[in-house]
Amino acid sequence: MPGSPSLHPGMGAVPHDGGVTFRVWAPNARQVAVTGDFFGWDPAARARLSRDNARSGTWSTFVPGAGPGSHYRFLIRSGGPYRSRIDPVARQVTHSAGDAVVFDARTLDWSEDQFVMPGWDDLVLYEVHIPTFAADGGRPGTFDLAIDRLDHLAWLGVNAVEVMPPFAFAGPVSWGYNPSHLFAIEPSYGGPHAFARFVRAAHARGIAVILDVVYNHLGPGDLHLWRIDGGRRRHYGGSYFYNDRRALTPWGATRPNYDRKQVRNYLRDSAVMWLEDFRVDGLRFDATQYIRSRWGDVHHPRGRIAAGHRFLAATTGDIRSRQPWKLLIAEDMQGDPTVTRPSGEGGLGFHSQWDAGFVHPVRAALETPDDEHRDLSAVARAVTGHGLSAPHERVIYTESHDEVANGRSRLPESVFPGAADSWHARTRAALGLVLTLTSPGIPMLFQGQDVLEDRWFDDQTPVDWDKAHRHAGFLHLTRQLVALRRNLSGATRGLAGRHTRVIRVDDDRKILAYHRSSGGGPRDDTVVVLNLRTTPVWDYPLGMPRPGRWRVRCNTDAPLFGPGLGAVHVTDLDTEPHGYDGYGQHARVTIGPYAALVYSQDA
Repeated sequence: MPGSPSLHPGMGAVPHDGGVTFRVWAPNARQVAVTGDFFGWDPAARARLSRDNARSGTWSTFVPGAGPGSHYRFLIRSGGPYRSRIDPVARQVTHSAGDAVVFDARTLDWSEDQFVMPGWDDLVLYEVHIPTFAADGGRPGTFDLAIDRLDHLAWLGVNAVEVMPPFAFAGPVSWGYNPSHLFAIEPSYGGPHAFARFVRAAHARGIAVILDVVYNHLGPGDLHLWRIDGGRRRHYGGSYFYNDRRALTPWGATRPNYDRKQVRNYLRDSAVMWLEDFRVDGLRFDATQYIRSRWGDVHHPRGRIAAGHRFLAATTGDIRSRQPWKLLIAEDMQGDPTVTRPSGEGGLGFHSQWDAGFVHPVRAALETPDDEHRDLSAVARAVTGHGLSAPHERVIYTESHDEVANGRSRLPESVFPGAADSWHARTRAALGLVLTLTSPGIPMLFQGQDVLEDRWFDDQTPVDWDKAHRHAGFLHLTRQLVALRRNLSGATRGLAGRHTRVIRVDDDRKILAYHRSSGGGPRDDTVVVLNLRTTPVWDYPLGMPRPGRWRVRCNTDAPLFGPGLGAVHVTDLDTEPHGYDGYGQHARVTIGPYAALVYSQDA
C-alpha cells in the first residue's frame, strides 16, 4: 500500500537530508511506483507513490536511503502491467533509454564565477555543435574537450558561444534537435557536471553561454513521455502531447500540448533550470513558428496555435521577471515584429530573433557569379533591417547550422565549388563577414567560418582546425573585424550603435556604403564601403558624415589577409568641402576588387 505523499516540493527526484522525494505527473495512472539501485533493483522491491491530491495528476513519495547518484525508474500502470519509464524531469540519465540518476544542483561549484553578461548590442555570437567543434584525435567532442577550444574563441574576440541542443537524444550522434530528455545533458557530451565546468570556463574567459532549447517538438526517438501513463487517443502520444492533428510537426507527431498547464510548466521549468541552476546567459528557442502555428506560418489563420503563443509569452515574461539580463532569442524566421514585442503588448517577449531577411539576400548577392546581377538594393535593405527599435532585436549571419547543411554549402564553397580557398571565394566570404559584423544586429559566426571551413555541416565531420594555419590571413581578418565590431580599440563605437544610414547604393559600380553611429563624433561615426565587383574603383566621391581626416580601420584587400590581395593601395581620407549624399563634405575613396573598407576618425 502507498504511504502519504511527500511534503517536499519539486518535480522529478529532489534530494533532501536522509532521502529523496520522487514526484511525477501521470494523470491517467492508477498506480505509480519507483524502483532503483537503492532497492538493489529487486523486482519485488519498490516504493509506491501516492496522489498529491485528486486533481493535480501528480504522484509522490519520499524514499529514505536514496540520494545523489542513485539510479532509478518510475513504474506506471493504468490497467494491465506496469510500464517502466525514465523520469520526465530526470536531470541526469545514463543514456536516452537507460536509467535516471538523482542529481543535486547544489553540488555545483559556482564560487569563483563572477561573470557579468555583456550588453546585448556588444555581443558577437559563435554557434557550436559540441561533438564536431571539439573533436580530438578521432574522438567526438565533449564539454571538457570544448573547454580547450574556448581559448581560440577568446583570442578571436568572441564573447558569446551559442551551443546547439546538448540534451539527451536517441542514437549515437545527432544535431541535438531530437531531444528525449529536456532536463538532462547528453551523457556522451559529459553529463551535467561537465556542462557546468564548460559554463564556468567560458565565463572565466569573458564568454557568455547561450543554450539552444527545443520546445516545438520532442524526440521522437527514445521518448519515455510517449503514452507515459497509458492515456492516449488513437495513434497519438497521450498526456504530454496534442492528441489530434495539432500533434503533427515536420519531425513527428510529438508537438507538446500547450493547452495543458502541466505541460507548459514542464517546458518552462526546463528553461528556468538551465538559466538558474547552470547559469547559462540566455536561451535560443528553436523553431518558435512551429510552437504558435501548425505549419510554421503564423500568417495562416487556420493553423494558428493560440496556446503556443500564450506559452511563449508567459515563459519569456517569467524569465524576464526572474533574470532580466538573460538574453532570449527566437528562431522564428518570418520577420514578425510580434516576436520582439513585449508580452504585455500582445507580443512574444523575446529580445531578439534570427533574421532570414539578412542571410538570404546577402548570400544571394555574394553567391551570384556575375557582378552585374548582384542586387545591391536587397543587400542595403538587409543591412538596415526592418522596423528595428534596437540593433539587438535581430541575429544576423551568413552561416549557421541550417544554412550550411542538408546539401547547402559553406559560403566560400558556394562561391567557387571545389576551390573555397580561391581568391574569388575568399574575398566574397570576407565581404560576408564585413556585412555581418558591421550591420545593426547581434552578429553570429558558425563554427569553422573563421578558418574558411569549406565542408558542409553534419554531426560526424569535425571542424578541420588545421585550416587555422593554412588560412591564417582569413582568420586574422575575422579577428580584426570582431575587434572593430566590439570597439576593442575604442575607435568604432558606432558599429554597436542604434543608427544606420545608407550613404550610397551604386548598382552600376556595385558600391555600397553606409554610416553607423551611436552618439556620433570622432571614434564613434563609422563608415563602411563595399565593392561587390571584380574590378577596383579609383577616386570615388562619397559623402562623409564629418569633415576632417578619416582613418582606415580595416581594408579586407590588405596583403596580410591572404595571397593575391593588395592590388590597390588604400590610404586615409581627407574630406573636401563640397557636399555629397546629403552630407556637407565628401572624400575620394579608392577600393580594391571585392573589398571592404572601414573608416572612422580619431579624436
